[in-house]
Amino acid sequence: MLVIDDEPGVLKALVFALEEEGFGVATAVDGAGGLDAACRGAPDIVLLDVNLPDMSGLDVLARLATDRPGLPVIMISATSDTRLAVKAVKAGAADYVTKPFELDELLYTIRGALQKARMASEIDFRRQASTAHDGVIGTSTQVRALAATISRIAASQAKRVLVLGESGTGKALVARAIHTASARSGGPFVEVNCASLPEQLIEAELFGAEKGSYTGATQRRVGLVALADGGTLFLDEIGELPLALQAKLLHFLEDGQYRPVGGTRGMTADVRVVAATNRDLASEASRGCFREDLYYRLNVLPIAVPALRERDDDVLVLADHFASRYAKSERCEPIRFSPDARACLTAYTWPGNVRELKNLIERLTILHPGSVIERSQLPTDLDSGEVRSAAIEQKLAVEEEKLLRDALARAQGHRGRTAELLGISRHALLRRLQRLGIDGEGRP
Repeated sequence: MLVIDDEPGVLKALVFALEEEGFGVATAVDGAGGLDAACRGAPDIVLLDVNLPDMSGLDVLARLATDRPGLPVIMISATSDTRLAVKAVKAGAADYVTKPFELDELLYTIRGALQKARMASEIDFRRQASTAHDGVIGTSTQVRALAATISRIAASQAKRVLVLGESGTGKALVARAIHTASARSGGPFVEVNCASLPEQLIEAELFGAEKGSYTGATQRRVGLVALADGGTLFLDEIGELPLALQAKLLHFLEDGQYRPVGGTRGMTADVRVVAATNRDLASEASRGCFREDLYYRLNVLPIAVPALRERDDDVLVLADHFASRYAKSERCEPIRFSPDARACLTAYTWPGNVRELKNLIERLTILHPGSVIERSQLPTDLDSGEVRSAAIEQKLAVEEEKLLRDALARAQGHRGRTAELLGISRHALLRRLQRLGIDGEGRP
């Protein structure tokens, strides 16, 4: 924190009180010194007196708004002047307090300004990230139909969409395309992978948490639902969401209301929820692995994303697109493909879908920048035209089962530690044990 005030007594009292609250405090006694300190110290927030010996605090505020956009500044004045307060807020001040002030009141104002700045920063980051993607690319009949469906759903008022497809088909891309083409495009696009979050933190991540609501909650946490207000919340791998949290998500989907962890007051958010999965949720719901009522609530507008093997006409279009994209990032000429190599690309079944193709083009661009790629330079699997047969699927299942059993043995049957060893949530572990028919008995 930077405090800019020319009264020594005020400075001394503020430094003492704020440091007691855990803030690191720098000070300046005039406008020029304050601007220099703001440039050198990169503070998170500024307390700025309106009356300074060398320039007006409003002039300092204007300079800070130019030099450090987004930096929250709280104006301090010895007089209660409504017009001055309005002028300061219009000029970009986060808030305005009048001397003398109560410490609790000042701390409340400071924390509120920091929270707003943090939220604005996160939303801006996620909004920029939401535009950094490729469009739905391809000329096949399947992609044209997919694009038409995306346009219709984006233009609708529907708030619940379910995107289905194999891993690597571009479900996240479809979710972003829906957001970008909708009236919500000016709002945030917030993405969360339900399989990557620790089970005990998913609720706080989604709905937020009050300070002290759980071990380690040293400050109030803003949930992703709140960040997505007015925009789109993308829940990837929705099938991995723990059953206990599925009930709370269902409640939010019904009326847009939710309650942060440890909170006593309900909140609302206007959010379009796009969920995605590569699982058969209908089958999982019938087996009790996924809430049936949540499945039906999400399945109002399902979108099936075709696998790359179903859209052969797009393989070369995508290959050329990725070649151009990675050439720019590597600052080289795009790679090209010989006729034999192009025939090999179209003959392959792409079990990893678009993600596998994209990774291949990136690797080839790095290893052979600007070259013509011959068939001999392609991976062996592609050159042999290998397909994803039932035998391969069986082999993968055997390997997965072996990995799970080894991890269970290392954790002495403790499912929580097993999940940690594998880098997945406990819920995801239980689903895999059930799917592979492995005895799930053991310590929780």
